[in-house]
Amino acid sequence: MSLATPAAWIRVALLMFAVGWGANQFSPMLIVYRHELGLGPGEIAGLFAIYAATLIPGLLLGGALSDRVGRRACVLPFAALSPVATLLLILGPHDLALIAAGRALAGLCSGMVFGPATAWVLDLSAGDAVSARRAALALSAGFGLGPVVAALLAQWAGDPLVVPYLPHLALGAAALAVGLTAPATPRPARAQPVISHVASSTAASSTAAPSGAASSGAAPCGAASSRVDPARQAAPPGPLRTRAFWLGVAPAAPFVFGTASLAIVVLPEEVTSAQALSAGYAGLMTALAFGAGVGIQPLARRLAGRSPHGGIIAGVGCAAAGAAVSIAAVAEVSRPLAGVAAVLLGLGYGLSLVSGLHQAEQLAGPRDRGAVVACYYVLAYLGFAMPYVVDVLNAPLGKPGTFALLAAAAVVLAGLSWLRGSRIARAGQAAVKADRTTWAAAARRGGRPEVRPEIRTAARPRSGA
Repeated sequence: MSLATPAAWIRVALLMFAVGWGANQFSPMLIVYRHELGLGPGEIAGLFAIYAATLIPGLLLGGALSDRVGRRACVLPFAALSPVATLLLILGPHDLALIAAGRALAGLCSGMVFGPATAWVLDLSAGDAVSARRAALALSAGFGLGPVVAALLAQWAGDPLVVPYLPHLALGAAALAVGLTAPATPRPARAQPVISHVASSTAASSTAAPSGAASSGAAPCGAASSRVDPARQAAPPGPLRTRAFWLGVAPAAPFVFGTASLAIVVLPEEVTSAQALSAGYAGLMTALAFGAGVGIQPLARRLAGRSPHGGIIAGVGCAAAGAAVSIAAVAEVSRPLAGVAAVLLGLGYGLSLVSGLHQAEQLAGPRDRGAVVACYYVLAYLGFAMPYVVDVLNAPLGKPGTFALLAAAAVVLAGLSWLRGSRIARAGQAAVKADRTTWAAAARRGGRPEVRPEIRTAARPRSGA
């Protein structure tokens, strides 16, 4: 069976789905622990934070390691440990130490799986925007369905501290059995792509590999290649040393899970009471947010294929709209308005995730894809600090004022992204016009000039900017 067949990437996507389920099934359970165990805000925040404390190192280690030893060797062991993390939550429903240990292990498993598995799906896919959508869909589906099922079971099934976790045990085992049959992708030769850009006055150079201005975006990784100096193997991959990544991809990345955490953690807490078990409502908010995020991904893929900045602008714009509706939701303690805000925030999540993954994929080559994708996920997961940001800002600004500030920040980022996209488009058009002028002059002389590679890139813009 060819590596490009759908059955190959689906097996890996199922692993992502199962691990994402296990990672996010805990979100509505925070309300359950608050109600059943009488936990305070500090303890709830600690349970939330310990996951991130192991997730970030896992992401940083897993992506780069998978580029060296292969995707399969990184993904499968930690996909097997994901149900073990859930088992710890089942064995110690009233023991904070065991609950914390389970969350810590879940964070490590997520970090070691999400980056390498995303790169694995991209390796097995066609390489265009559809591959980014496949990875985003698998992750979003797990993130969305896990907490919905857990919330429903916690609200209406017996033993709300145990029963909600049981489905993940079966799902994790089944996904691992299927994932064991997924084909390994061959490790590429020890070479690193050179990122080509449109020549412009803002051109910048990299000490490891030539890279151009961030204003034009990266050419496909096959456009050029260069042997990497072995002494520089420990340095960050070339794409992570470009303005294209840090100005085009990184700024909007925290909005991916920032919008999600507002919808599934902050808003349910703001419009429900600690005296009532509201896991069902938290599950509904999760379904609304991730349902919208998954539903918008076909459009997000088309936007990413046409204009990477278009997807980013649309995603951040939806985040701004969601934060604006949240102002009224928290001011009036309105569950219906919070639901509307969750849909808008979910749209922002889906658009930003697909567009960001697509840009990261376009910047990276096969040799460093795992590291680049993992770095993108690290930046995206910074958005899970949003509950803490909201808590800190609530004191001086009040709840409506906090959401107003978040909405304003999103509007500013959308505007900056639009300005940058416009500048890149003008640079590309100028390069194409200059090339056509050169052709016309050569034709009058009877010659045939060679088109510069960077001009070809500008003539058919890619999404690496």
